[in-house]
Amino acid sequence: MSDPRITSSIFTRGAVDLSTLRGPAPASTRPGTPPQGGPSTGAPGAPGGGDAAIVDVTEATIQSEVLERSMAMPVVVFFGAAGFPESDEFAPVLERLAAESGGAWVLARVDVQQNPRIAQMFRVQGIPMVYAVVGGQPIDAFSGVVPEAQLRQWLQAVLKAGGVTVAEPEDPRLDEADDALMSGDLDAAERAYRKILADSPADAAAEAGLAQVGVARRVAGADPATALAAAESAPDDVAAQLLAADIEVLSGLAEQAYARLVGLVRRTAGEDRETVRQHLVSLFTIAGPDDPAVASARRALASALF
Repeated sequence: MSDPRITSSIFTRGAVDLSTLRGPAPASTRPGTPPQGGPSTGAPGAPGGGDAAIVDVTEATIQSEVLERSMAMPVVVFFGAAGFPESDEFAPVLERLAAESGGAWVLARVDVQQNPRIAQMFRVQGIPMVYAVVGGQPIDAFSGVVPEAQLRQWLQAVLKAGGVTVAEPEDPRLDEADDALMSGDLDAAERAYRKILADSPADAAAEAGLAQVGVARRVAGADPATALAAAESAPDDVAAQLLAADIEVLSGLAEQAYARLVGLVRRTAGEDRETVRQHLVSLFTIAGPDDPAVASARRALASALF
């Protein structure tokens, strides 16, 4: 299975030339293939192309439905065929996301059995296969079935490439994980965050949530006043300082926690120093890279290390 991504790909090498599709094309003479221009089955198991966000494409309509449409909005071209399990499985997911988009992009379905020439021009090697077309040109593609979370990320990248500004969709799985964290069910919260990260490894919100689970576990049972007093009386006690920093982060004193650990990095060496550094970086994850306090603390950490 290929992961959807926006990268330099076959398109930058000129592997797909759509110029021959601009204009009328002869009907396919493949045995058993219905004449072009008739009713299209579209994506396997899909409803007819009555929804404006979903259209069925043939050689007769590819110029208007894909090339010309893509000048105004991104067009996602789905190559599938009825009776192929992966195609039957994936088509409804794309159709649902297209309907949810509110017209931000169009799903163009191509039945490869009825339109072999289109599939040949797009160099389709297997189905399902999905292409993104923006401004009359393909910009990316992937083959096979991918998790919905990855598909949503890919679509967001396609929309950005097409100059479309859309709100980031809310992830109900993240709400469930956050609810578990807030209720104190740390095991359930950890499982939920890890599940999200398994599908979307770069999900910053899930990374932050998982880091919060770690902090909550480390401070469980500790008395904040006692822990802070112990850290004050033993400035070089690594365990005491790490616990104090965790308590400060949970108390809304993140900058104080960062300064505490940067100072400890300066005073330690070897394994202790690396332990403190890793702990500090994990606390950065909770706030996120765009937090000004994190940016300042990262600079201080770099200075302490080098």
